[in-house]
Amino acid sequence: MKHLLVAAFLFLGLIPMPGLAGHGGNTHMSPTHEDENDFDSENALAISQAAVGGVIGDATFTDGSGKTVRLSDFRGAPLVISLIYSSCAHACPLITETLGRAVETAREAMGADSFRVVSIGFDTAVDTPEHMRQFAKSHGVGDEGWLFLSADAPTIASLSKELGFIFRSSAKGFDHLSQVTVADAEGRVTNQIYGEDFSPPHLVEPLKNLIYGTGASFTSFEGIANRVKLFCTVYDPASGRYRFDYSLFVGMTIGGICIGGTLIFLIRSRRRRPKDSSP
Repeated sequence: MKHLLVAAFLFLGLIPMPGLAGHGGNTHMSPTHEDENDFDSENALAISQAAVGGVIGDATFTDGSGKTVRLSDFRGAPLVISLIYSSCAHACPLITETLGRAVETAREAMGADSFRVVSIGFDTAVDTPEHMRQFAKSHGVGDEGWLFLSADAPTIASLSKELGFIFRSSAKGFDHLSQVTVADAEGRVTNQIYGEDFSPPHLVEPLKNLIYGTGASFTSFEGIANRVKLFCTVYDPASGRYRFDYSLFVGMTIGGICIGGTLIFLIRSRRRRPKDSSP
């Protein structure tokens, strides 16, 4: 709830809150939403939330090495998407560094290959593959499963609408919504994370549910194991890390045994009860 409330006010150019707009850059690119009303806090949040449930199209991008990348390449695992611009001086670096800490925590909890991450430059006149590569390096991103991508203006305009991401050019660079999007293995938007400085659980919990919870079945060993991981992988605020809490698993097992034993006792007691005899 806290981050939803923050999201409603995180728009640079509307109110002077930190982390909502970068400084520097250019203003050659047109905004994705020309209507000024789109930057009303309630309307912007509604646009962002309306994207949840939609499927992201198969757009084409270029990574830092010049290689062509398609969003369909990421199908089969959850995908985390962050739209930024490389000349941003405050908000985008902070979002990226915050996301970096959350990604590291998520990797430790669920495995290095359990999900992918992309940061996409929306300032197409400046966010070249070289600039995106330098941005990643300058902010300490070395995760092999995290790509920094560039695209043309039509691709960014289409993607931003699919993600519910609001931005517009301004005198200081861009005003934009501080947002990270989580999509499932089929490219369907499942969660929006708001703010520049969010805690790891805001990213890890949606990913944990997608990886361990969605589609898990009790009819297979893997399904049962994933359900156990879903409930027993817990966040430790003291260390800022996730851990597998065996006590929860033991408690669940003992509870199940007790309930099963009680049911067996009641069934046997009912069977042994003598039938009433008629006079």
